Order: sequence, then structure tokens, then C-alpha cells
Amino acid sequence: MRLVILDRDGTINEDSAEFVKSPSEWQPLPGALEAIARLNHAGWHVVVATNQSGLGRGLFDVASLNAMHAKMHSMLAAVGGRIDGIFYCPHGPDEGCHCRKPEPGLYEQIAERYGLELDDVPAVGDSQRDLVAAVNAGCQPHLVLTGKAAAYRDQPLPDSYPQQTVVHADLAAFADYLISHDMRPSQAADL
Repeated sequence: MRLVILDRDGTINEDSAEFVKSPSEWQPLPGALEAIARLNHAGWHVVVATNQSGLGRGLFDVASLNAMHAKMHSMLAAVGGRIDGIFYCPHGPDEGCHCRKPEPGLYEQIAERYGLELDDVPAVGDSQRDLVAAVNAGCQPHLVLTGKAAAYRDQPLPDSYPQQTVVHADLAAFADYLISHDMRPSQAADL
């Protein structure tokens, strides 16, 4: 199974310092849904790992979160894409849980659910904590310069980012990169 793990807010959809709390506030980033569809069509399964501390803070409830995800699924289906699973942490930063990124718990849940080792699984996010969690779980870290990372568009990354981080302008650029680097042995033999 070829798997890609994506962060949600700032990677797939617009992020907000006030939290994304409702379906009307959930707005996809330009080209992000089409990028997921291209990954799907190239044979990749896509799952989401997202911190959703707005739940624990009482800013929205599970029904609202489900409605946001239903909107995402519907909009993805309209462009021929899908997300196979959504894994989220509802805890606030002070709760000390193992599932809140930068801890690797969400990634471990994904590995367990799909019966996979996460070595070399690409994981994409827009923040240092996304990538630290990914590396701690064995994934390849990919940063998109959207959301929280938009500030790094014309600057080098701080040393606090994992050294092996691959940087992309956005999710569409990541999809282009992954698809172009995805030559299986049978394809190489045909060249």
C-alpha cells in the first residue's frame, strides 16, 4: 500500500489563528483538492493527521468537525479525489497526550490501522510540529510553504526543522514531486 499522510489546516485548507470551527470556515487552498485527486489517480492512498484542539477548548463539537470533513470529502469527490482516513487529536497543548503533534501518536495510530511500517512514508505539513511528529514515527518530512510556513517562502528554514525536510511551494508542488519520483521498477525497465 502506497500511503501519504497529510496535515489538514494550512496544508489542505486555509488555516486560522481563530481556529477553523465550521463548514463555512473550511475553505480549501487553491489546487489542494486537485493535488489529492492526482495522488489518488497515481495509486496513492491519502490519510489526514490533524491536531484539532478546538474540540478540547470547546470552540466546536464533534458534529461540527464531522460536518467540516463531510464538506472536504464532498469537494474532493467532485474533483475525483478521496481521503481514506482522518486521524485527529482533540486535546489542548497542556494535556500531555501522546497523539498531539509534535508527538507521534497520530502516526502510530495510522500505522496500526493500516498494518504498515511508516519508514519512507511521505508526510506533509505546514509546521515544524507536523514534521517532528512525522520523523519521530519514521516518515519522510515534506513541508509546504502554505499556512504557518508561508513566512519561509523566501528564507531558509530554521534549524529546528528536521534536517531531511523536503520543501515544496504547496500541496500541488508536492504531488508533482511525488508522482515524478514514483518510478516503480517495472516502469524503469520499460524505458
